Amino acid sequence: MKIMAWITASILTAYALLSCFPLSGEEAIYDNMIRLHVIAQSDSAADQAEKLQVRDAVLACIGNAMEASTDFDTARAAVTEMIPSIEEAARAVTGAPVTVTLGKETYPVRQYEGFTLPAGEYTSLRVILGEGEGQNWWCVLFPRLCTARAVKDSFYEDFIAAGFTPEQYRIIKNESGVKYKIRFKILEILSGWGK
Repeated sequence: MKIMAWITASILTAYALLSCFPLSGEEAIYDNMIRLHVIAQSDSAADQAEKLQVRDAVLACIGNAMEASTDFDTARAAVTEMIPSIEEAARAVTGAPVTVTLGKETYPVRQYEGFTLPAGEYTSLRVILGEGEGQNWWCVLFPRLCTARAVKDSFYEDFIAAGFTPEQYRIIKNESGVKYKIRFKILEILSGWGK
């Protein structure tokens, strides 16, 4: 009986640990994307509306640079160079202080129209309005998924051109189902040891 309890505890521990690690292909997703994170000053209706105006101004400011970027390094360099312009564009539509940074930020799992991004640490352009205590808005700057153009049935070419593999694209589109099959298969194998 003690052996079964030990095996069960070991299986649960292994499962918990395995679920914390990125799956094959996921880690490159984190390394090839630039996310946009606009954080409102507060949750008031006025501040939330202003957040969306700032989002639109930032996207208009940076849109051509992202359109011209063919890989992550080019996109990151363009965003880095444009930070003063991004701040200026944001300040033009808000009375709040604006802070713009580019760095690593941890994101939860996020579902967008047509695709899902796994939780993890991504390069992130953060635009914080005032104290940044309000609800936020997220999207993907690179590859270009913030624009209406990206909300389409197939943006496969955009991902492949940006350096993603077909497997990484399937992970984002939730087409492979591999994530769950691998984890359940491991549990099946481990649970079979005690029999």
